[in-house]
Amino acid sequence: MVRVPRAWGDGGEVMAESAWLELPFPETAVIEADTLEEQTLALAADLPERPLVLGGDCCSHVGAVEGLAARQGRVSVVWLDAHGDLNTPESSPSGNQWGMPLRMLIDSGAVGPADVVLVGARNLDPPEEEFIRASGLHMGEAGIGPALEGAGCTYVALDVDVLEPTEMSVFMPEPNGPSRGEVERILRDVAGRTSVLGAGFTGLTFEPANIQPLTAFAAALGL
Repeated sequence: MVRVPRAWGDGGEVMAESAWLELPFPETAVIEADTLEEQTLALAADLPERPLVLGGDCCSHVGAVEGLAARQGRVSVVWLDAHGDLNTPESSPSGNQWGMPLRMLIDSGAVGPADVVLVGARNLDPPEEEFIRASGLHMGEAGIGPALEGAGCTYVALDVDVLEPTEMSVFMPEPNGPSRGEVERILRDVAGRTSVLGAGFTGLTFEPANIQPLTAFAAALGL
């Protein structure tokens, strides 16, 4: 497990603190950097063979995916999130970088839209909706199979705000999400279809009650 105790936006200290939750996995590194670029490079450089990233915000997935893509040549990404994370600095209503990491990965060429599926998104900004239409990025559970096809290995990014807010303590709750059981089912399905080479958990609060479901999610992925 790699801890990334940082949130790249205003008011994200609660997310950053969640990176110190005591999960029952061996720890390999703590990545703390002054800029997101430095964090991304450091995470990619220190990435264990099969990483589990415990981050503040979803920007902690960027270095993990870029590191795996550099090793493998091609990876697919299953991104579970109530939000799109597809804004740019120009389109973002808030300016918070935690609303941009999936777009960063696609725009950098680390992954192609055809190898990405966004699952559980229900609060999208208009520019994100337009990007989805234009790029061909896959959406929902039905898009998992097409996104995995041909890539051979996968990174799973789980922002826990994808869940129904009563299921876990999360930073940006959004109503009408799936249950913990439904998310575990999705993760088991992904693990049964592909080689999961890494995963990350983000969007949490520092709440000990989050430990058990996170452990179950990792088990569902075979980590």
